[in-house]
Amino acid sequence: MKRLRIPPLDAMTWTALGIAAAVGIVFFAWLIRRPTLVVTNKEHIASATSPLTGEPCAEATRRPLAVMLSSDPEARPLSGLAEADMVFEMPVTPNGITRLMAVFQCADPREIGSIRSAREPFIPLAQGLNAILAHWGGERDALAQLNAHVIDNIDALIYEGSTYYRKPGIPKPHNGFTTPQLLRARAAELGYAASASIDPYVHTQAKPEHNLGSLVSVASVSWPQGMDVSFRYDANSDTYLRWRGGTPEIDALTGQQVSASVVIIMDTDASFLYDQYISVRVTGQGMASIYQDGKVIRATWKKAGPTSMLTFMDAQGHPVPLTPGKIWVLIDAPLPQP
Repeated sequence: MKRLRIPPLDAMTWTALGIAAAVGIVFFAWLIRRPTLVVTNKEHIASATSPLTGEPCAEATRRPLAVMLSSDPEARPLSGLAEADMVFEMPVTPNGITRLMAVFQCADPREIGSIRSAREPFIPLAQGLNAILAHWGGERDALAQLNAHVIDNIDALIYEGSTYYRKPGIPKPHNGFTTPQLLRARAAELGYAASASIDPYVHTQAKPEHNLGSLVSVASVSWPQGMDVSFRYDANSDTYLRWRGGTPEIDALTGQQVSASVVIIMDTDASFLYDQYISVRVTGQGMASIYQDGKVIRATWKKAGPTSMLTFMDAQGHPVPLTPGKIWVLIDAPLPQP
């Protein structure tokens, strides 16, 4: 076999190879010593802000807990209410007794209570937030939906003594309590997702110009049975302090008066179900009044279906920018009678 003979390299070729090697070494040294280029992930920045309140939130992608709470005078003061990111309140009986659903995403109060039963109109509100619903039983139609698993939920009728507990010295049924840690541990055991994607509300830091027509210092709903609610604007904190039954609403954990940056009153209608139960309409649309920064904005509330986000639109059909902070939604309807 004839072997291939490679001719020796001449001086010019060796010179070219040397220059190429030197350039390569210089380039490699620059590559490993150059400053690191950091690409900012805009989604990461957005995730550090609560989609509900528009405030900084280390747990902005965490799945919210929607907890049913008592509104009865015997249950006051409630625990953990001041730390909720968003609260819904509406009448649930023909005589105007109300119930609350407090939504927790960013904060973890050391205790939440008193826990009460679920009512059907609260379920689509929780669904729209992709929340886990925490409740102590429920009205029969609501419980049928929850048992059919229309939404991830944790029922104290099943988990009393572990996820939920009763506190001594408080009369039943107002002595049921839980903690966010207990709820999230049970949710993990049940295989519920720990994170959630939530369509964020539009927020703005800009302060609106005031005029005599928009200046309103009190947002109120005259529910009967000592359930009447008012939020009184405090210019120093730019928040609304909550009053119920003519007295300040105090959080049992902090001893401080409950407040919100945004108070929304939704006008809707209701129908009688049976016995002492009514159903308040929370899908479709209706008129709303948004109170923030000491003024009122007339708007339209919209919720296309059970899993749709509840939104608030201006006259042009655009989302109303909300002042960053906690949101309280009062859902008002004429009380239907049997």
